[in-house]
Amino acid sequence: MHEQVAPSADVSEDPHGRGDLLNAISDGMVALLKECQGRGPKSAKSYYQDDLVVCVFRGNLSRAEQTLLEGGKEQVVLDQRHALQLVLRPRFNAVVTSVTGREVIAFTSGNQLHPDVMTEQFLLAAPQ
Repeated sequence: MHEQVAPSADVSEDPHGRGDLLNAISDGMVALLKECQGRGPKSAKSYYQDDLVVCVFRGNLSRAEQTLLEGGKEQVVLDQRHALQLVLRPRFNAVVTSVTGREVIAFTSGNQLHPDVMTEQFLLAAPQ
């Protein structure tokens, strides 16, 4: 089943005119998540200010994760997501670097299951 991903950025709220860039970051991240997880989030939105890029994903739970949660295995789901994010770190960084033209010098992730939200944060090197 193909999920609809909400638009990544509202250009009317984008004072820097970065709507296309934000969409490209979100689209690249969603494509990578779909490739590696078999599905993407229900919505994705990216933010870019100064040297910081933040991607917010909602509706990430797979059927397997939902089953684990129903069985009281919340920590298993969080541990699995963290492990996947560490493995995907170079590929996440590559998406952001290719779109912004700036090297990623730090990467952090966050997960919350109630509500189902995942974030990826990227600190960028100074522009060259």
